[in-house]
Amino acid sequence: MTTLKYIICTIFCFNMLTSCTNNFAETNEDPNRINEISPGTLINPIIYGLATHNVNRSASITFDLMQVSVPFPSVSGGLHRYDVSQNIGNSSWYNYYKWLNNIKEMHLAAIKAEDKNCEAIALTLNAMVYANLTDLFGPVPMTEAVKGDDGNFYPAFDTQKFIYETILADLEKANVLYDTTKNMSYADDILFQNDVKKWQKFTNSLHLRLLLRVSNRSEINAFQNMANIINNPELYPVFENNEESAILQITGVTPNVSPWGRPQDFRLSVKIGAFFIDNLKTLEDPRLPFIATKAQDNDNLDIGYKGIPSGYDGPESQFEFNASTLNIDQVENPMQIFILTYAEVAFIKAELAQRGYISEAETHYNNGITAAITQFDTDVPSTYFDNAAVAYDGTLAQIMLQKYYALYFVDYQQWFEYRRTGLPKLPTTDAMLNDKIMPARFYYPTDVQIKNVSNYSKAIEMLGGPDDINTAVWWDN
Repeated sequence: MTTLKYIICTIFCFNMLTSCTNNFAETNEDPNRINEISPGTLINPIIYGLATHNVNRSASITFDLMQVSVPFPSVSGGLHRYDVSQNIGNSSWYNYYKWLNNIKEMHLAAIKAEDKNCEAIALTLNAMVYANLTDLFGPVPMTEAVKGDDGNFYPAFDTQKFIYETILADLEKANVLYDTTKNMSYADDILFQNDVKKWQKFTNSLHLRLLLRVSNRSEINAFQNMANIINNPELYPVFENNEESAILQITGVTPNVSPWGRPQDFRLSVKIGAFFIDNLKTLEDPRLPFIATKAQDNDNLDIGYKGIPSGYDGPESQFEFNASTLNIDQVENPMQIFILTYAEVAFIKAELAQRGYISEAETHYNNGITAAITQFDTDVPSTYFDNAAVAYDGTLAQIMLQKYYALYFVDYQQWFEYRRTGLPKLPTTDAMLNDKIMPARFYYPTDVQIKNVSNYSKAIEMLGGPDDINTAVWWDN
């Protein structure tokens, strides 16, 4: 038998074998045979693979949909005008199922080794990925998914209700499985360095995120369940500060390197969206220089921070200045990849309090802002909360505007939260397509439509509408 250094990433999906090698994954000498693994073997490849995929999709998709940035020049079409391609979701579909296959192997190995902590981590990662998948597409394969080794290349789809009920139950189970008195017996994981208490807080913080996501469905009783978690920190510990946040620290030391091999590509043909930057200016926000560069006039003189409107109409020559673009310092080694932060948890609490389920909405709101700013290693100005645009006014709209900035660069979360709440209010233009309506989901990949026809047809029935970008998913109905 050969010695296993890292697990090869493989998945059978719809009669396709997708294999992956990356900085954290190497093939065995015998590609047809994998030795028995320990559950700890897979943690780092999974974390790195998911985090780097998600941060790339955030820059490529979420930024355009949520008016963070604008491709420029772009005189027609484009995602910022809601011109959504048929295969826009392909990358996430196949990447997520690839990593779900590895998470499954980790879960099985943890059960075999009777490693409750690794079993809980596997359940947590599984829930996080399936949540993103079903929020992107609606019904997706779960019960029969990642079973190519059993000969099932055409899995049936599950309803989004079933998927959410399953992953919420799995997070409940994971919380109970953790044994914080026991150390993890593997090399340090790259997210929490084997800190079991932080992993448990990640599980419960994710639980809050996903309960909030489905809170429009009265049968879930999500708000009360969230209040039960928050009011019982001994049983359900959650993130309490930035140091506990699920933030992957990219060190720049191989193999833990920035997914942008050429950092300059991060802002290639990209300008900051006017909505995004103008609000930061109104807030007098210290994150501005970290995120954006200053605009310049035709004489190359700085004119402060100035963006381009999303979905702009007419030629690019109408903008007689060189607009602000993304600061590449954000993606140069070393960098941070935000997975789920304390700031997000604080804003979840703020919304729950604003809706009357817990108390101290203003405190949670202020905590969220402070955490979201300081996680960039930036200080909060002493006068920041004196600004009328910042001072808590009791509205959900204000909470969601600040949460929008707290979710900057967090995979698809800005878009998911906008679809749940319609906030923050994003400006529209006559050049926007799709009747100026924000897309509600992605199309299923063409390969799925062609190669898994019968189950695809059943998935459309579950979806309750055509396979297009305007059919609302279950929790948005």
